[in-house]
Amino acid sequence: MSDARITSPETATSLLMPLPQARRALCFSIFCFAWCFAIWCLYAALGLELAAQLQLSATDYGLLLSSPVLTGALLRFPAGILAEKISPRTLWLWLMLLLIPALLLLPYAQSLLSLVLLGFWLGLAGVAFTFGIAYVSAFYPAAQQGTVMGLFGVGNAGAALSLLLVPLLNQVNWPLGVGALYALLTALLALLFVLFAPQMPQGHPQTTLTKTQPNKTRPFYQRSKQLLTDARLWRFSLYYYFVFGSFLALLLWLPLYYMQAYQLSAADAMAFTLFFVTTSSMVRALGGWLADRYGGRAVNWSVFWICLICLFILSYPPTSLVIHGIQKEVVLEININLWLFTALIFVIGIAQGLGRASVFRTIYDYYPDQMGAAGGMVAAIGALGGCTLPLLFGLSQDLLGIHTACFMLLYGVLAFCMILMFFANQREQYQRELAAARAHNFLLEDGSD
Repeated sequence: MSDARITSPETATSLLMPLPQARRALCFSIFCFAWCFAIWCLYAALGLELAAQLQLSATDYGLLLSSPVLTGALLRFPAGILAEKISPRTLWLWLMLLLIPALLLLPYAQSLLSLVLLGFWLGLAGVAFTFGIAYVSAFYPAAQQGTVMGLFGVGNAGAALSLLLVPLLNQVNWPLGVGALYALLTALLALLFVLFAPQMPQGHPQTTLTKTQPNKTRPFYQRSKQLLTDARLWRFSLYYYFVFGSFLALLLWLPLYYMQAYQLSAADAMAFTLFFVTTSSMVRALGGWLADRYGGRAVNWSVFWICLICLFILSYPPTSLVIHGIQKEVVLEININLWLFTALIFVIGIAQGLGRASVFRTIYDYYPDQMGAAGGMVAAIGALGGCTLPLLFGLSQDLLGIHTACFMLLYGVLAFCMILMFFANQREQYQRELAAARAHNFLLEDGSD
């Protein structure tokens, strides 16, 4: 299979058109990322059954759900650095092969400790996002990066595969177990990937007209250190901590929440969570298109306001308010019923889906030639939300004794993000106005001479 190459660096149309085989690369990337995401979120589907068998507390349950996410989060940044040195296509293939033994060992994990340790191994699946971003972005021009990354991010719907497939296998009493089926499907997908996914292009269309690339000529460790000390990139990482980290935490936590707060069965709780995951994932492509058209910052700011309003309502616990009237006492019941709760969660999921794509569109605007490392760092911090938030959900619920404590926590995280974003935007606007004033004064002085 021949590589897609850019034959003429002076060809301006290469900046506007995708490379050959770009669609095939995108399609295989979406499918492979979706399946890796399904493995990464496998404990979300198995968690209710495991919690019942092991009689886990809310904190223990949060620890179980967080174990796969921790590994995937911590390894995303070094994986992004590695993807700038080695073909992300090759790295992705080896990643899928490494997941097969862990899946085969799943039936033998019978304690919380063994499940947590195995979860660290399964968490390698979370690195697929970093490899996929570096792989797909190489085939498309700058003007289409938001849309393409949004389409690639639809692979988040892979979590819905586990939420749908695992209960189905339990109902039909699949003899080989969940781990064996997942291992078989992973091996099959890896084979299809190596046979049909196109090789990496030799050059990126958005950088081929540049004769010199200072970032590429500097030592690699210096470029990585520069990213780690970049305050703007840390700010983007915090935004992604909410739009992706809280999405991941909610898809892990919602089945238990539905069962405890609304006394639903496990099957019904999975169905409601499946609706949240699927809708939030499918609109990610729309978020990328909106970011291309209106700018990532505008989309993020709108998303944050929508989520803030919804989280304020969700944070209010069931309350009975007694008013001592003139002749009798008036009792007011404040409670969010199942359907209102689901509607608010649906709105949050839609907003988060739009925000996940717009954050990466913004990253590409600032770091087009470092999407592996920069995107890996942001993805790592965001994924840490999926690790830390379920733990904090469990702790807050055990300490406060109310189910809505998780939404109070998310409200605080989002409020901090919005305050930071507001002051950062004010600072950038001030710097632009100052630079424009200096340029104007320079022109006036130059004209007087």
